[in-house]
Amino acid sequence: QRSYDRFLNPKMNMSPYICGILMCVAAASAVDVWNLQQLEAAKRGNDLTINVRDIFVPAGQTLNFEFVKPGTTIVFRGRVTFGYKEWRGPLVILKGRNLKIKGGAGHIFDGEGRRWWDGTGTNSGKIKPYMFYVQLADSSVRGLTIKNSPAHTFAINDCNHISINNVMIDNRDGNRFGGHNTDGFDVAKSHRVIIANSTIYNQDDCLAINSGTDITFQRNKCIGGHGIAVAVGGYDVNEARNIVIRGCRCLQTKYGVRIKTLLNGRGIVKGVKIENILLKDVTDAGLLIIGNYLNSGPRGEPTGGIPIEDLTVNNVRGNVLAKGTNINVFVANARNWNWSSNIQGGQRRLPCKGIPNGLRIPCG
Repeated sequence: QRSYDRFLNPKMNMSPYICGILMCVAAASAVDVWNLQQLEAAKRGNDLTINVRDIFVPAGQTLNFEFVKPGTTIVFRGRVTFGYKEWRGPLVILKGRNLKIKGGAGHIFDGEGRRWWDGTGTNSGKIKPYMFYVQLADSSVRGLTIKNSPAHTFAINDCNHISINNVMIDNRDGNRFGGHNTDGFDVAKSHRVIIANSTIYNQDDCLAINSGTDITFQRNKCIGGHGIAVAVGGYDVNEARNIVIRGCRCLQTKYGVRIKTLLNGRGIVKGVKIENILLKDVTDAGLLIIGNYLNSGPRGEPTGGIPIEDLTVNNVRGNVLAKGTNINVFVANARNWNWSSNIQGGQRRLPCKGIPNGLRIPCG
């Protein structure tokens, strides 16, 4: 029995005086933050809740929640904006243990990405900052609204046992004004991560998993952009295991779901489940699994240094536009796959290679 259970015992009576003290303590346990100096003071204080109000982050600086005490709740309750500078960022750091991070009614992180967008993303042109760097343990992020990220929105690195829920990433303006590489969630070297019930409008991957274990992406909606990807190879850690992509919708995306491993790379992709996915008006490919990936585009024959093992595709359904391909598999060293899909509409026929023996996949 937990030590605080005695406070929940209805047979115990507290005096009005003691209850009054407790109410006063509770009322005094929150602090409002309107600038970076107040945030630093709040991190040194003992308040259990930090309310972030309208706040402007000067150019080249970061809204940094590193060193917030464990057990703290951070609530965003205003408009967060950032000064303009060409730099790598990040604009916001969420780092710590046992934190609850929430979005309050009417809040927004406005990256005003149009100031950086030039159609080249992070490949060239203006140097564009990442929006959020996340390094959390035993923590939750819930209800955040982000608009117009300059480039990648969430870089989730070295996280353990976290949930991200009900997040809105709205980079629709990038379709008209040159947004590129505006990834929704990039996950690397992380374990026991759940991303759920979120909506992503963007111009690159909705989700990109580069490495990690026990990562679940479920009940999310990806609109525009490049769809959902497990992309392994070319990093210091190149293993992705026990990945679940479930109950998601990809609407007007370039791809539906991809697994792409680096040409001549080393590592492993093992235990990926892609289940109950709806595709609508995908332009290029509904399901794409390739072993010859390069950032500049696939090239040559697939290599088997990053085998794709224990793959399950179940109830992936929907349509691809006529100029696209429904399914393309082009791999080496694949083992133990199970497949069930119903994707129609694409008329482009691409050769498949490396499908495990005995498995019938409707390529093309």
